[in-house]
Amino acid sequence: MERNTQFVGQSSAFLDSVERASRAAPMGRPVLVIGERGTGKELIAERLHQLSKRWAEPLITLNCAALPETLIEAELFGHEQGAFTGATKARAGRFEEADKGTLFLDELATLTMGAQERLLRAVEYGEVTRIGSSRPIKVDVRIVAATNEDLPKLAEEGRFRADLLDRLSFEVITLPPLRVREGDIGVLCDYFGRRMAAELHWDSWPGYTQAAMDALEAYQWPGNVRELRNVIERAVYRWGTWEAPVAHIVFDPFDSPWKPAGMPRADAIPVERPAGASAPVAPSTAYDAVTDLRSAVDGHEKAILESALARNRFNQRQTAKALNLSYDQLRHAMKKHGLSERG
Repeated sequence: MERNTQFVGQSSAFLDSVERASRAAPMGRPVLVIGERGTGKELIAERLHQLSKRWAEPLITLNCAALPETLIEAELFGHEQGAFTGATKARAGRFEEADKGTLFLDELATLTMGAQERLLRAVEYGEVTRIGSSRPIKVDVRIVAATNEDLPKLAEEGRFRADLLDRLSFEVITLPPLRVREGDIGVLCDYFGRRMAAELHWDSWPGYTQAAMDALEAYQWPGNVRELRNVIERAVYRWGTWEAPVAHIVFDPFDSPWKPAGMPRADAIPVERPAGASAPVAPSTAYDAVTDLRSAVDGHEKAILESALARNRFNQRQTAKALNLSYDQLRHAMKKHGLSERG
């Protein structure tokens, strides 16, 4: 199977979404796919196409946000020669290219009102008219559209046509974000790690240290699976050896002690720690388990110091600057947590 068509996961939330797509695929009706960035909306569109009766016909993809307003209608519906400046010859639009197949419209909410009106007619009557022509062309196209916007709310505000929304929402598949896919982070980390190790021609896959996995599980993944893939592939590539488990994870590739002053520092979580070091407290539910506030605060402060020292290669003056502390304040904090000799 191709790299970009893999479905990896075992959580019930994820499997329910995939199952819903599988059931809707043979119907041939329009489907809306809703989800945050990186949740796999295009993969669902591919599944809807491949499991339909149209699988042998074209699957045409158009990112509606990637084109300026002046070109989006010409791209969708085509144009005749001389229809506008630069139209030196007639050109078929994406609807005609997708005839008998599937048209996937990504970032649907960015369509202009004019394009929405023409799209409504195409969905309702199965015909499109090229810009500069008065002759409609019959097309047989299944529409799959995706967005991370709240379309019903946009329709209430008059920014999206309610009648178009009615036509496109025969089935609505909402993809769960990675942070609620219980058990899937470990599965995905192993999958992407093994794949990257194979690409690097490693002799075997060493896995991750427990501290690394704790950090990966605790992170909230705003970019979802796409972000996780990048983080894992970067970690494996930078680790550079198959002889020891991967122990260092950098969530923000832009984080650096030499970052220009205008760029705010991010809270990357390096997880390679000296023996016996405390792991950072995980967000949300981890706080519910705290029974000793002073110990928890001390442990978190110690983890922050260890992370900052590792990030700055144990240069104490650079670490103090990164944490907005004086050199003496940093030395005092290190002594408090028994870190003075470790650098």
